[in-house]
Formats: sequence, C-alpha cells, structure tokens
Amino acid sequence: MALQNWLYAGNSVRLRPVYVTQLPGKYRLLVPRSTGRSRAEEFIFQRRFFVGIGTAAAVVLGANFVGVTSFLLGLSPQTGRDLKLDVLYPIEGYSRCLEPNEGFEFIYPASWVGDQTLLRRAVGKAELERSLDLPPLNDKNSTNRHRGSSSNEPKVAFGPPGSNGELNVSVIVSAVPLDFSIEAFGGPKEIGETVVRTITGARSGVKATLLESTVRQDSIKQLNYYTLEFQVESSSFRRHNIAVCCAENGRLFTLNAQAPESIWSKVKQQFNTVADSFHVTT
Repeated sequence: MALQNWLYAGNSVRLRPVYVTQLPGKYRLLVPRSTGRSRAEEFIFQRRFFVGIGTAAAVVLGANFVGVTSFLLGLSPQTGRDLKLDVLYPIEGYSRCLEPNEGFEFIYPASWVGDQTLLRRAVGKAELERSLDLPPLNDKNSTNRHRGSSSNEPKVAFGPPGSNGELNVSVIVSAVPLDFSIEAFGGPKEIGETVVRTITGARSGVKATLLESTVRQDSIKQLNYYTLEFQVESSSFRRHNIAVCCAENGRLFTLNAQAPESIWSKVKQQFNTVADSFHVTT
C-alpha cells in the first residue's frame, strides 16, 4: 500500500511525488530522485525534510501543544512523576508544587492557580531582601518586615481561579524545638484530637469534629505523616478538611486542604490524592 503526497522542493517551482509505503510493522519514506538533481542534492533535501519534522515535534512536546506532552506522560504517569516532570507539564490532571527551599512537595489539580496575595507578599519580601537601603532607625517594624511573614502564614496556597478561598490547599511551615516530636502526643487518634482542640480553642463559636486519623510511614527517611480528616463549622460556615502533619529538623510541616461541606463529595478523591502526595524533601 502506498500513500502519495506532493511536496515542493528546491528553488524552481516544481512539484514532485513523495511515496510512503507500508511494510509489516513499519512505514518507509521513498523520495524518488529527479533526473535533474544529483545524489548530494537529494541527500540534502531528505536531511532537511527529516530535521524539519524533528524540530516541529520538539516544539510541540516542549510547548505541550494542545496537551500532547501531558498525554504522552499520562501513558506512564509514575515515571513522569518520579522525574518531577509534572512541575512543567500536568500529568493525569495534576501539577506538582516543588519547594526545595522550604523542603516539601505535593501535587494539586492542574486547573488551580497560586494564591495571588501570597505571590505579592513573596515579591515584596524578595524586594526587601535585595534592597541596598538601610531601614530607618526609628522603624520598629523594620526587623519583622525583613524577616518576612508570620510563621503561621502559608508558604504556598492554591485554589480554583476566581474562588473566595473556601476551596484551597495550603502548606504552613512552623519552627519548633529540634527535639519536638509529634509522637509525644500519642497515636494518630490522640494527635488528631489535639489538633481539633487547637482549632476550637483558637476561635470562639467554632466547633471541630475529628472524623478519621491515620499515619503514613516513610521507611527510608524514618518519618511519619499523620493524615487527619475533620469538619469545622460555625454559624457562618461548614467546612470539610484534610490535613497532613509531619515534623523534621526543628520544623513542623502542615498541609491543609479545605472545602465547603456542600461540595465535599465532589472533591474528596482530589483531596485524598493531594494528601497522599505530600512529602518532606529536606
């Protein structure tokens, strides 16, 4: 079977046929040599032809044109994730947040975007750190501003475009003593109850209910990740949360994913995927 196409080649206005023949299990490109061209000219034409195809393919993959790269990576998703390619290209609908300076990573829905407030604060912090001007001596808040934001402020946060913050995932990294141990609070259930008491004790009129508490062990790093599912409600809102807590080298990492209770059934699977992907990288 042969498929015939017509290509323009050379400096003269002339069309010449290119045949693609199908052999068992493969295709072969046949470019008949015109009587007016030498073998060297025909070789140059064929080389430029294949280089052009290769370049076009590289551009398509590199730019993830119409999702081609994401589709190909989806054929072997675990390999792509192991290589951290989902930092650049979504794999099976998820992108990777990789924070080497803060020491953590996780995946989140590819359609979500970064919290613009945090991005603006990060830009402002970077400008302060690069500034060559000395702070005014009478500025009592200058030290705090140069130190950055509060330790209780999320390092990263993602949510659907145009959302009001009710549906998002964020990560907080807090400083704790080097000998701090989550296990000192007990098992997964006791740790979950401690977190719930902390939430309800911080704000009046807020009720939190622990639904489930489990532990995920990293045998290589000897780390325990405690996954807590709980509900938080007050007179003005009802939320469903999944949090993951882990402590290492004087830092407490907490990933929190929250959604209005009314849409919990729609995002439950996504939240579990996000929680299971959270890892400390330091």
